[in-house]
Amino acid sequence: MPDADPDASAEPGADRPWPSIADHGLIGDLRTSALVGTDGTIDWFCCPRFVSPSVFGALLDREEGGAWTLSPVGGSTRTQQFYLPDSAVLATRFLTDAGVVEVHDFMPILEPGDTQHRQRLVRRVMAVRGTARVRMSLDARPDYGRERCTVEQVDRGLVLSGDGVRMGLSATMELEADDGVVNAEFSLSSGEAALFVLEVLDPEEEFRDGSTEDTEDLIDATTAFWRTWLSQSTYTGRWREMVNRSAITLKLLTHEPSGALIAAPTTSLPEEIGGGRNWDYRYVWMRDAAFSLYALLRLGFTQEANSFVRWLSERLGEESDDKHGLGPLRVLYDIDGNTPTAESELDHLSGYRDSSPVRVGNAAVDQLQLDIYGEIIDSIYLFNKYGPGITSDAWADLTRMLEWLLDNWDRDDAGMWEIRDGPRPHTTSRLMCWVAFERMIRVARQRGLPGDLTAWSRARDEIYARLMEKSWDDDLQAFVQEEGGEALDAGVLLMPMVKFLSPADPKFLSTLEAVEKRLVADSLVFRYDPGRVSDGLDGEEGTFSLCSFWYVEALTRAGRLDDAQLALEKMFTYANHVGLYAEQVSATGDQLGNFPQAFTHLALISAAINLDRALG
Repeated sequence: MPDADPDASAEPGADRPWPSIADHGLIGDLRTSALVGTDGTIDWFCCPRFVSPSVFGALLDREEGGAWTLSPVGGSTRTQQFYLPDSAVLATRFLTDAGVVEVHDFMPILEPGDTQHRQRLVRRVMAVRGTARVRMSLDARPDYGRERCTVEQVDRGLVLSGDGVRMGLSATMELEADDGVVNAEFSLSSGEAALFVLEVLDPEEEFRDGSTEDTEDLIDATTAFWRTWLSQSTYTGRWREMVNRSAITLKLLTHEPSGALIAAPTTSLPEEIGGGRNWDYRYVWMRDAAFSLYALLRLGFTQEANSFVRWLSERLGEESDDKHGLGPLRVLYDIDGNTPTAESELDHLSGYRDSSPVRVGNAAVDQLQLDIYGEIIDSIYLFNKYGPGITSDAWADLTRMLEWLLDNWDRDDAGMWEIRDGPRPHTTSRLMCWVAFERMIRVARQRGLPGDLTAWSRARDEIYARLMEKSWDDDLQAFVQEEGGEALDAGVLLMPMVKFLSPADPKFLSTLEAVEKRLVADSLVFRYDPGRVSDGLDGEEGTFSLCSFWYVEALTRAGRLDDAQLALEKMFTYANHVGLYAEQVSATGDQLGNFPQAFTHLALISAAINLDRALG
């Protein structure tokens, strides 16, 4: 057994340098998730759900946020981090002068749809070779760091309580609590292990079982869960490792009880260090989820597709008085399908590397973004094509939604990039409205379903003519971001993907060439013209990784397969050490924005599948 030193204490985390956003792996239990740094620190964890206030939030404030640190005393010469194969069990390896230590972090999942699920963070520390002295410090700060925990000794461990959060901590050595912080320092020899289990408890629940004896069984069951799940994938192409990791990441961002899929597990990780482009992404964006449904269907994960369509059908079936003029659907929802609370700022947190403000909630919920209707209907069209088919109730809901779109498709809106500088006639919004009508016509004809095909066809054709006339710029020989504008937008790369234009159409090929000249920097792609577009925000942003994968797919469809493969391989080099992507890549190659982002990973899957197919 490890030699425990209950009198040892750990230094607070405030003196630890900021990790890069990319220096993290993701673990989760399909209800919430945690980020584990390459230094062995869990510095982001919201419980019991994705959108709950953080308990460990050092990623947004090194002093006040709270963290769970676990590392060798005296530091290490080098660290490595990797996932156990085909799983979400994360290993962090410390190489020291005296030996090699590994920390295995995971959140147990025993079976799909487990009604007896217990939410636990499990940390196993092993001396792989030699000896090591290890220090552990757990400083839980509920309510985004506004509260400290009280610690109560119980028979099988410690109970930490604060602001309605209760957690039980058990370990294989004695633990020392001081002012709400739990510490331990212990020695390990080759082959020995120390175990820590932090369980999230209901408000009145007793800490009934803090045993660490079944940890090996939990690891085995959790790895078996992930490998069994991944075995359903139909992808057998060239980039299996990256595609599989992206699939697991999308699954980790899924809330299994509801079927919802969030955009990212974090809030307020900045798009620019020191800037104010900091947003809360712990919600279900209709756009992101619709594209994710496409990616999951392409990989053969029909259960996840079924669950999301069920969640979506509940939104479609809700009565809407449209008192805000935003239509039958909102841009984003929480995982329960409710409209999120108003956007607010947490002034007590410094923000990642002093990038303030830290925000919770997202004001985009009050924007009109017309493109979501095309994305949602396109995903349902694919579900109807590759899945069991939509229900009669869902069809009735969709037709009501399309009736609204008949009267509103030509309105100015905030667009898919959610500009905060007033509504505009966005090309991509018009494009996706065209998709909405075109796909509904297809489904109606394929299934013989009722609908006003005459009105839908008239609207489809009118949108097509409008795009060709007002969104095309003869001087640039390209489709532009908005009607009558001069700025380019990477969203137009979607035109052949959604079947609006042939990839061989001269107008698309010249648009692709224009995008390459103005938006592409060595395979990395900006969303829109830097310096030519006012989005209502101060500061600058990096290249958008989603758009970089769209670029790969556009090259593929245009028949430039060598260029597409080179661009894809380059994009893989911008992933972090375990294959994860944040929202953006900065001019220095650093990952920025919320992390990891579902939208990026689903675009990777689509780009890889289509390029594989084209290469044969």
